[in-house]
Amino acid sequence: MTDKLGMIGRVTFVAAMTPIVFCSGAWAALALWYRLPGGHLVRALGSALWVIATGMLCACAIGGRSWLPLGVYAALYAIVLLWWVAIKPSGARDWRDDVARMLTGSVHGDRVVLDNVRHFAWRSDNDYDIRWERHEYDLAQLASADAVLSHWGSRAIAHAMISFGFEDGRHLVFSVEVRKSRDQEYSSMGGFFKQFETILVGAEEDDIIRVRTNVRDEDVYLYPLQIGQATLRVLLLSYVHAANRLAARPAFYNTFTSNCTTLVYRMARQIDPGLPWDMRLLLTGYLPEYLQGIGTLDRRVPIGTLRERARISERARAAPAGADFSRAVRAVAAHD
Repeated sequence: MTDKLGMIGRVTFVAAMTPIVFCSGAWAALALWYRLPGGHLVRALGSALWVIATGMLCACAIGGRSWLPLGVYAALYAIVLLWWVAIKPSGARDWRDDVARMLTGSVHGDRVVLDNVRHFAWRSDNDYDIRWERHEYDLAQLASADAVLSHWGSRAIAHAMISFGFEDGRHLVFSVEVRKSRDQEYSSMGGFFKQFETILVGAEEDDIIRVRTNVRDEDVYLYPLQIGQATLRVLLLSYVHAANRLAARPAFYNTFTSNCTTLVYRMARQIDPGLPWDMRLLLTGYLPEYLQGIGTLDRRVPIGTLRERARISERARAAPAGADFSRAVRAVAAHD
């Protein structure tokens, strides 16, 4: 009877530990693949050795009826975790030109001064005029905000930005983006494993929207938000403070927890602590439905109609260089 109970206990323990070991082992293998120092061969070898060692230890634990292999695995995994925690963002790499400088700002009453506002003139992804500018804004003239969604493939996925409008016709766009070095290409999986750092870009619309519509052939939508002036002010200042924090303390980009919408959500929660979490904050292509649900988009208009009105891709492509880009993408929308 004792042997039978012992066997049942062992089977139960193994059944419980198997998914834990599998998930932790898979995570460690991917972490080694994406972050182990060295070239492709070194990373592949390190990841493969981890998988082999994990498999052998599991086989020994099951076949040898000993807990020692699991103890060895736990020790090895602890070493990997310590190595992982020790990986810190540097803020100092050979960055691509469009993310080479960090936005910073200072606030003096109603006056906001921003350094390193991006205002590139794009002809292609590899041909552009570099312009980093200092801009000053009057918060008393802050008049509007638009959610800008840029789709490049699946309808469910989009890059989200916020554009603030001022009474004098100026617009300022904030965009949380992956900060890539010159030798990096974007990988959504790599975004889970500290492969990229985060940057908060402040830019003119004829830079950050035009490059997506006219150069990268993305499909861009602009949704006017229903937000009071006081809330607009708090939200814009939240972006300025977030930019200063990132400039002082670099942070890793994370595909799930620190992306273009989760940062906006965290800042909006400072204004409305009751703001609900929703999967559409991750499936950003459906962000308009979420915004309409919480009353930030006009609820009197069907979401399909709002989406049709919001599409500015063709207007942006038709806007000639040197024109008032912000006025051009909105003028036809008002006529519609």
